[in-house]
Amino acid sequence: MSDEDDLEDFEPDHDDFEKEEDEKETEEGEDYRKEGEEFPEEWLPTPLTEDMMKEGLSLLCKTGSGLAHAYVKLEVKERDLTDIYLLRSYIHLRYVDVSENHLTDLSPLNYLTHLLWLKADGNRLRSAQLNELPYLQIASFAYNQITDTEGISHPRLETLNLKGNRIHMVTGLDPQKLISLHTVELRGNQLESTVGINLPKLKNLYLAQNLLKKVEGLEDLSNLTTLHLRDNQIDTLSGFSREMKSLQYLNLRGNMVANLGELAKLRDLPKLRALVLLDNPCTEETNYRQEALVQMPYLERLDKEFYEEEERAEADEIRQSLKEDKEKEQEPEPKRDLEPEQSLI
Repeated sequence: MSDEDDLEDFEPDHDDFEKEEDEKETEEGEDYRKEGEEFPEEWLPTPLTEDMMKEGLSLLCKTGSGLAHAYVKLEVKERDLTDIYLLRSYIHLRYVDVSENHLTDLSPLNYLTHLLWLKADGNRLRSAQLNELPYLQIASFAYNQITDTEGISHPRLETLNLKGNRIHMVTGLDPQKLISLHTVELRGNQLESTVGINLPKLKNLYLAQNLLKKVEGLEDLSNLTTLHLRDNQIDTLSGFSREMKSLQYLNLRGNMVANLGELAKLRDLPKLRALVLLDNPCTEETNYRQEALVQMPYLERLDKEFYEEEERAEADEIRQSLKEDKEKEQEPEPKRDLEPEQSLI
């Protein structure tokens, strides 16, 4: 069972691509890269042909004024394609799947101004850059060789999948242009920082399997509800802000958090209901579950287990005791009454 299955009631409805189990995705990604390592650098040119188009076209729809019709969906997966120049002429396409080919250039797609959905996984792309496509809502470039996030500026884009690429730093994601973007998938890249993901309307952010050591630059994500940071190198929980007021689910499994005191840095997340910390050193502490609930009284589930009422009652007692101790420390010492001076005889 994956941590995404763990979300249950905590996970908002996603309109993006289907989420596979974490373990399965990891294995598939590794297998894909192993296969990719065997690929030759140069391929025999294999352009998209009219015959391939006839086989791959479907979904006849009205176009323009409604008097004409055209096929608006194209699937040409696993055709060893190196060139899709022919697509320049098919301006009515709305759904395009060119996955698992050998493409290095998607520029012919710039002519498809009605495009709603694009899947270009498993190619040889080094960039996801395209001209601004006014209606594009879902774009997937998983398992390519993309090194940056520049040139992505589609105003209606809701879901962006860049999983399994070679991105070190997020740059160029302009919140003034990406006004509809709510889900970003960056799992399995080489990210060393979370700086640059300044997208206030973002709801779901997947950063598992990178090289992150801390969280930074996410302070303005006030609408973020789901944050996956599994299998990184995070050892501190600094960087979480009270401005992240919508965060409900936080996955930190497989990191390096060793000090239980770090959990206090999550207490300002008012809607945090589910936290995953499995496979961190701090989970070996005997009072791990208790300490988490003391620090975060609204937490409903830690790792795989929901909190029982008995655990809540005990945490409340500890919290109250700590509060009283703190108040006593702050009380001023009572003044001693001065003894009246004795008269000299």
